[in-house]
Amino acid sequence: MAYIHFTDEQKQQANSVDLVDFLQRQGEQLVRSGREWRWKRHDSVTVRGNQWFRHSRKEGGHAIDFIQQFYDMSFPEAVNYLLGEDCGVEWNQMVKSAPAPRKEFTLPEANHDMRRVFAYLIKQRFIDRDVLSRFAHEKLIYEDKEYHNAVFVGLDENSIPRHAHKRGTNTQGEPYKGNVEGSDPKYSFHRIGESGDLHVFEAPVDMLSFITLNRKDWQRHSFVTLDGVSEHAMLRQLELNPHLKNIILCLDHDEAGIEAIGRLKDILTVKDYADISVKQSRFKDWNEDLKANNGVSPIPAQEHPKLELLSKVADELHDLCKALATHKDIDSFLAECAEAVEPLLASGKTAMENADAVRECLQCMAAGSIIAMQSQLRQMEQPVKLEQLIQKLRDSYRPHEDRGWLRTKAEQLCQDATEIYRQHHAPGIRTLADKEKLLSSYQRLALDSVKTIMFVEQGLPSMLPAQEQAVNFSMTM
Repeated sequence: MAYIHFTDEQKQQANSVDLVDFLQRQGEQLVRSGREWRWKRHDSVTVRGNQWFRHSRKEGGHAIDFIQQFYDMSFPEAVNYLLGEDCGVEWNQMVKSAPAPRKEFTLPEANHDMRRVFAYLIKQRFIDRDVLSRFAHEKLIYEDKEYHNAVFVGLDENSIPRHAHKRGTNTQGEPYKGNVEGSDPKYSFHRIGESGDLHVFEAPVDMLSFITLNRKDWQRHSFVTLDGVSEHAMLRQLELNPHLKNIILCLDHDEAGIEAIGRLKDILTVKDYADISVKQSRFKDWNEDLKANNGVSPIPAQEHPKLELLSKVADELHDLCKALATHKDIDSFLAECAEAVEPLLASGKTAMENADAVRECLQCMAAGSIIAMQSQLRQMEQPVKLEQLIQKLRDSYRPHEDRGWLRTKAEQLCQDATEIYRQHHAPGIRTLADKEKLLSSYQRLALDSVKTIMFVEQGLPSMLPAQEQAVNFSMTM
């Protein structure tokens, strides 16, 4: 695509487009969520003015990168579109104003008793009475006077309240939940014991449910809630309590929880924590397990759809790898596949119309890359079976890192293929470092091919905009 210069004023104007107005004019459904709007088709995404945030991946930004991310446009296309150059539409602008001052944190006034909170948590949520009494005795749980919410208190290192999560006790409809304004996310609801184990949860009821299910010696262990899936509270407790060495991630058994587990494991690994394990509930979360034990029909667990599809895609690669094993020039074959698939990935519409051809090319690129890896390892006197390489490919996949739309994935494939071609045709004798770099390039191409297969099969049909955009998508290598 030719370079297009935008002035700072143009970029600021494009980035100031009201995303609520934009989405509503696309026919998208938005649901009010406090001061924000939740995008019904992507229920982990909220928008407010010209800002957006994807809670499941802890990423967000403004109008330009929103259009890039969710409408498969390059930067210049996104800016042009938001300026109205390509579609002839004038979008509403946000008027920038000073942010409201942060409200000082104050705990809600406590009720004189906890009857409604105890009734709700014990009778409706099946939390053990003795466990609940212990937290109440330590002033970590109480009932507020005005609304009779359950209040879960987070203390700092000096036992001063810094965070409070409120949960409604009304059993009719969806109960209220939210944080007290001014809460510091680093100090969400937690309890620290003497053992080296730290159990990590998404919410207070999850934590209390797990303790109820595992009551033996529970007071020796440590527990922290993330107030969602943010890592701040977990990292703060690890920083304050160096005796905590074993981290057990006990997040929800659903798509967002599984992605968060992968992201948190990466964060902990970078910080040199080696003892990281995962405990999953049988059903959607630990309270659903507790409900099931008490005869209440639970919400089922939800496996990550990308991981389920990954197994199918990886299994299909085995036979294709065997068929390509005798190919004399696998690098030229990969280049031919990349050249053939490029025009087919020019846009979401083109990919949809040529889904079978796209899938075949991508499968060949993934399988050819695996065969090239096997050949290279054989030359390095490190023979390995196809099954091992395919398993390594599966193990290297991280759903929380599988981001971006078709354009991003197509451009990455082109970069992978170009890099392999450059390394393969580099002059001179390859050093050991050169060979290892080439191996990494083959694996990256195989993984990116698999990601694109999965996107075309699963993501593309569900993620295309509700209304066809009047934009000419193109990709150049």
